[in-house]
Amino acid sequence: MKKKLKSILAITFMLFAFSPLVAVSQQQKAKPWPVPAEFKNKTNPVKANAASIADGKEAYKKCSGCHGKAGLGDGPKGKTLDTFPGDFTLASFQNQTDGEQFWRTKTGRDEMPGYKGKLTDEEIWSVVTYMRTFKK
Repeated sequence: MKKKLKSILAITFMLFAFSPLVAVSQQQKAKPWPVPAEFKNKTNPVKANAASIADGKEAYKKCSGCHGKAGLGDGPKGKTLDTFPGDFTLASFQNQTDGEQFWRTKTGRDEMPGYKGKLTDEEIWSVVTYMRTFKK
């Protein structure tokens, strides 16, 4: 009985210890998601301040089911997807322009729904502003 319990504990430990590596591995293998040139350098018209961050946090609730409350890609719905939702705290995300993040959020692709018609452009820009707070 002790041997079986030790085996179960060892397997459980391995699953928890290596699951972040799998998530990072999935993100590194993500297929390219090119953004049209006219969006890459678009400037965020929403000024980053307490009010816009609060607005973005409120609108981000629609995103947290997949992307998680802290942008780690660990939301409950995200765990069921074939594609890792992404970790917004990583430099690979934070180094994207606001325009790139805006366009990807608005248009979506594959399992990522587009938010055109679900959020206003101003709300999407506020979400982009809020996602900047996830930077490590």
